[in-house]
Formats: sequence, C-alpha cells, structure tokens
Amino acid sequence: MRIAHLLFTKRFAGSERYAIELANAQSASHEVCFLLAEAAAEDRPDAWAHRLDARVQQHRLAWPQLFTGHRVARWLRHWRPDACHAHLSHACKALARVSVPPVRVATLHIAYKPHQHQHLDGLIAITPQQLGQIPAGFGGRVAQINNWSQPRPADPGARERLRAAWGVGPDDWLVGTLGRSEHSKGWDLLVQAFERGALPGARLVLVGQGPDWRAVRSAAGAGVVMPGFTNEPANCLAAFDLFVSAARSEPFGLVFLEAMHAGLPILATATEGALHLQASFEPLLPCGDAAALAAALARLHALRPARRAHPVEPYALPARVAEIEAFYRACGAR
Repeated sequence: MRIAHLLFTKRFAGSERYAIELANAQSASHEVCFLLAEAAAEDRPDAWAHRLDARVQQHRLAWPQLFTGHRVARWLRHWRPDACHAHLSHACKALARVSVPPVRVATLHIAYKPHQHQHLDGLIAITPQQLGQIPAGFGGRVAQINNWSQPRPADPGARERLRAAWGVGPDDWLVGTLGRSEHSKGWDLLVQAFERGALPGARLVLVGQGPDWRAVRSAAGAGVVMPGFTNEPANCLAAFDLFVSAARSEPFGLVFLEAMHAGLPILATATEGALHLQASFEPLLPCGDAAALAAALARLHALRPARRAHPVEPYALPARVAEIEAFYRACGAR
C-alpha cells in the first residue's frame, strides 16, 4: 500500500508518538509518506520529525492555514496514496476538505468533532468510550483499536543513577508522573495532594515539560523534583515506586502502557483511558479531587505495594498495525 500520514503540530506528546510509531512500523512493508508542517525560520527545531524512520518519506507544507486543504489535495493528486491517515485537529480539518479518491481515515486522539470528522471515510477510536461520541448518522466505518506500547527496558543502573541525580535517597518512596505539564494532566492537583499528605520518607518527581511547568514549579515545595523533558522514559519509570496520573482528562494515555511494562503499581483518576485499563490499576479516583488523591497516596504509602506483572499482550504494536491496515482496506471497500 501507499500510505500518507498527516500531522501538523510542532510539539511532541502522545498523539505525535502514536503517529510516528505507526508510520515507522508500516514503512517496513509499505510505501509511507508523512505530510507535516514546514518549520519557519523563527521556530525551534522540529520536536519530532527526526524520530521518523529513514524509510518514511517526508513532505512539508508551508504553515499558513488558509489554503492548507487545497495544498493537501494538490499533493494527494500528485502522490496518489491508497490511504490517508490524519492525526489531530489541523490535519483532520485539511483532510475533510479533500474530495480526491484516497481512503480518508482519522484517529480520535482526543474526541469526535463534527467539523473535523463527519465527512471522513473511517474513524479509529482508541477507547470504547469514544465510540459513544460518534453519532449514529456517521457515514463511514468505525473501529475501536487499542493504542500500543513498545517495551523498552531500562538501562542497567538507571534507577540508582536517576535517583541520585534527583537527590532521592535509595530508601525513599518515590511517587512519579511522566508526560506533558498542562492543565488536563493535573500536575497541580498531584502537587497539592502530595504536599497535603506530608508522607515521611516520600518524594515526588514530575518528569516532562509543557505550558504549565513554570506555574507548577513556582507552587511546588523544594521537595518536589521537576527535571523537565526526558528522552529516557523507561529509565525514569525504573526509578519510580508508584506511577500516578492525576489527569482531569486522558483519552488513552500511552504512558499508562509504559508504566505497565515497567511493572509499576498505578494510581489514576477515572479518565477515559484509565477506565479502559482499570483492571491493572489501583481503585480509580474522581477527577479533580485533591483530597481523595491525598488519601489514596497515604494509603499506598503505608502499604508500599510491590511491582507486578501487568497484562500487556493486548497492546503489542504488530497486531495493532495489522488491525489498522485491515481497517484502511475495509474503508476502501465500502
């Protein structure tokens, strides 16, 4: 197949990683091209394009949005893919304006939005809860296909090295989270809950970067460690004793799968992603409730739960890639 992926963001988070890993995996068997935004001179370097496999072709569009749909249609007529797969708002809106023959598919990384999705040929929901958002009158095909995680073992000695770098003692109970620092992820709530508990021998590490980082840093006490962005998530997870998601919303959460691969006990709020995976988690907590989160942290601090083997087989990459490719063909046959 000739497969085109469309993604026009300039940040790197879970949705971008999903699209990159999917394109990279497909490039082993298919001709794949990634359509992305051209970086302006004043922009910082690409946050994620360098992560694409060398087998994935790249085509860049100048960023002004007024003619994006026209430019996408012109490029599709030239490259003639069998399937076009859009990711996130700008790409979905551009693809929805295109009426050329290729199969047009989008993944619901966040939520169904009529102006982005209603005219496409197929939608991939990443959780069962998202299926309920798609109206009965949607004219294309719909499938729920899980996200995936590729196991990445931690480096030898990573736990000791990172804890020392963070100023965390070998016997401290380390609570950690990993992701983007933005309102939806609830880092502010996690800091409030952790500091309310004043748990002896416990430390909190928030790994990642994002628009709320400075505000959270200024509100957090000196005992909260915030090392910023990391390229070694598996090593960070090896250093944690408990993974916590205090998210106000989380459509799936690839980091949940990473924490599961690491064997960590997981405490999470009742977001869509956590509800989908809750069989592997501690009892879910209400979203936005710092008091409930503080009580749960105190309970787990007393128990010190051990690492465990989580069921990760349903989230293996090769089977999910095969499902997506079969979905492309089903959309083309309708």
